[in-house]
Amino acid sequence: MKKRGFEIVTKYQSANLSLPVRSTAHSAGYDFACAEDFVLPSIWHYNFVRLFRMIRNGKPLVDDDFERASKTLKPFLVPTGIKAYMQDDEYLMIANRSSNPLKKGLVIPNGVGIIDSDYYGNDANEGEIFIQMLNFSPRDVILRKGERIGQGIFMPYLVADDEVAVTTKRTGGFGSSGR
Repeated sequence: MKKRGFEIVTKYQSANLSLPVRSTAHSAGYDFACAEDFVLPSIWHYNFVRLFRMIRNGKPLVDDDFERASKTLKPFLVPTGIKAYMQDDEYLMIANRSSNPLKKGLVIPNGVGIIDSDYYGNDANEGEIFIQMLNFSPRDVILRKGERIGQGIFMPYLVADDEVAVTTKRTGGFGSSGR
């Protein structure tokens, strides 16, 4: 019986992807790579800078100003082409590579990503893991297929003693367990 591991999602079966591996014998994380060339836009594009200028000059801001800036200042989902299976009482924590902020200006905006065990094989996207990233460097960053972008660490979790049994089933892909 398989306990935990990785598979390539159907969409990328013929894309010659590699499954995540640990780089050294004592590495906690499995390195995740970009599934395809991906341009990660800088947040410092016109609409975002324009908003700062308006604030600095004391101009009143309207909803359209915020909407335009929000189209630039947002994270992007970088595809990995990988799905992870694990035990019911485990999750896969997705963390940034420690060199990404310093060398490339890339961060995971929510700090870490959590891949629940029931995300695997979901109907919406087969359980493909995407790494949510934000580029705060002044230039767009091109991530190349096969380039390491994050790491995944399998972790157990605990539940409270008095928890009422949860019977809700996942019905979607990315972000589907929230409201």
